[in-house]
Amino acid sequence: MAGEGEEALAAFVALHGAALRASRVPTQYWESLSRKLRGEIFDAGDYFGIMQVEEVDEEEEVDEEMEEQFKKKPNPGNGPCFKVIVTNENGLQASNPNSVFLVDHAWTFRVEHARHQLRHVPGLLHRMANLMGIPFHGEIPDEGSIEHVLQEMWKYSQTYQLSQGTAEEKVPVWYIMDEFGSRIQHSDQPSFAAAPLFYMPQQIAYTVLWPLRDLETGDEVTRDYAHGEMDRLIRKCVLLPWVPELLDVSSSTPEPPDEHYQAILAENKEILPVAINPPVYAKDKVFKVFTDIPQVLNSLTHPRFVFTDNEGEADILFNFSHFKDYRKLSEERPEVMVNQFPCENLLTVKDCLASIARRAGGPDGPRWLPRTFNLETELPQFISYFQQRDRRGEDNHWICKPWNLARSLDTHITNNLNSIIRHRESSPKVVCKYIEEPVLFEREDVGLVKFDVRYVVLLRSVQPLRLYSYNVFWLRFSNRVFSLDDLDDYEKHFTVMNYVPGATLKQVHCEDFIPLFEKQYPEYPWTTVQASIFKAFAELFQVATSKPAPLGICDYPSSRAIYAIDLMLKWDTSRDGKRIMQPQILEVNFNPDCDRACKYHPTFFNDVFSTLFLDETDNCHVTRIV
Repeated sequence: MAGEGEEALAAFVALHGAALRASRVPTQYWESLSRKLRGEIFDAGDYFGIMQVEEVDEEEEVDEEMEEQFKKKPNPGNGPCFKVIVTNENGLQASNPNSVFLVDHAWTFRVEHARHQLRHVPGLLHRMANLMGIPFHGEIPDEGSIEHVLQEMWKYSQTYQLSQGTAEEKVPVWYIMDEFGSRIQHSDQPSFAAAPLFYMPQQIAYTVLWPLRDLETGDEVTRDYAHGEMDRLIRKCVLLPWVPELLDVSSSTPEPPDEHYQAILAENKEILPVAINPPVYAKDKVFKVFTDIPQVLNSLTHPRFVFTDNEGEADILFNFSHFKDYRKLSEERPEVMVNQFPCENLLTVKDCLASIARRAGGPDGPRWLPRTFNLETELPQFISYFQQRDRRGEDNHWICKPWNLARSLDTHITNNLNSIIRHRESSPKVVCKYIEEPVLFEREDVGLVKFDVRYVVLLRSVQPLRLYSYNVFWLRFSNRVFSLDDLDDYEKHFTVMNYVPGATLKQVHCEDFIPLFEKQYPEYPWTTVQASIFKAFAELFQVATSKPAPLGICDYPSSRAIYAIDLMLKWDTSRDGKRIMQPQILEVNFNPDCDRACKYHPTFFNDVFSTLFLDETDNCHVTRIV
């Protein structure tokens, strides 16, 4: 039997050892944990009990402004509070290898599915309302109770991410522990630690709970809700969902110091090139192109370009994946051109884009970029700004985005501060002011909907800055009439429908869109709107190339690049009081999907290659911006 136990433990450690070490679960508990997981042993009830206490403190003076904030909360007043205490008459010894416990999860969800599950999973809303102390009567889910749970759940939710699988499968998973786990309170000096563990054999997650010291009968079980945060101000921010207070810090966000960009370069493992002279080619040279992009292979027919399967003999490397070792390329093959620039992630990664844009607009950023905060490094400033807007009664809808994911994955719109603070725990994110007054487009079949515009821009060189736009732009539309509600209604608030099963994909070509747009907005000719868009692009690339690498895009003479810039238009007021359409740059994409471009404009890649590699633009569908 002992041999079987050793084998089981070895198999358990092989599967879960890395996760247990990362969560710092002491090795003395692993054997007991393995046994409890195999046998589904939930023995916390033998050691702990839940105690209800009424929290009333008449003596405590409350700041008037804070009192107003509390009144605004969904469940004001002194509700019941629960504590978990040790009830075992022998207490609990941390040295006992059996002093590790499994906590079940009452609800596991991805944020975009939460409302649907509360509506349709039998008993779920009732259980969550009870767990959160929300009054709920009757059996049929009502929207008011659902909304209340969706607001309050951020005080109870925890998160984990799967390390393997598709992009969709890696989107963070949130969970709420059962009534026992959810009633363990916070302490800065916790008596227990807790961590999620995804148990492979059952493909299910549990929370592992273990003591940090010996406890006697009657001692409270607590954990640190801000575990791992050492900075006092950041701890205060992270604990705001449970300990509300007004932050007295500046909301100003100046550009980060130079060291910030040095660290990004090191993290990306990108090696900068040595200085080279701009290569000179014969006027009739035929360039050999090495590429792994099917659209280029299928569409590039220009006689000055031929394909090669031999990367070593190529004149042009046009690759889908990111290039890293520019030094080697610059030293060994400086004449070989490449379809990307060193440090271009300053444009294509959302937190970097917001940082460099401040060179154009100061700490608040330029008018063409929604106000953006990096939740990793600017959480106090964001909370202060949110609270200031709240006090002034200004719109406070925000969109929370991962730094580096596409297709709107793990992207959430909310006016709930607690939600934004907690989203920081799942993956690195920025939070951007949601455009509350977008310019809308009248769809005959739907009504006034959101739309965004994609331009393809071609960066020929950094010094001097030479930037072109392709003369065709692409449009994407929401499928439902826009309003500032139903924030989890994807087809109302988002425009990327390619990946939504069963969703209508509305397509309007730009030459058809312009007359329709001008008919709806006769005072705003598209030529004027586009001029303001190109002005924003010019400013963006000017600030992105205004400093040497790694503080700016590297001036490497053999680099060329193609980017897609997604933008929206919002209603704004000019300095002279006129109502204007202000472009809002949403993101810049590296190596964008050009499938539609090739399908409807067969010369697309001929134009791109002529502009970038031949400096021939006369017969190409491009406009020089800078």
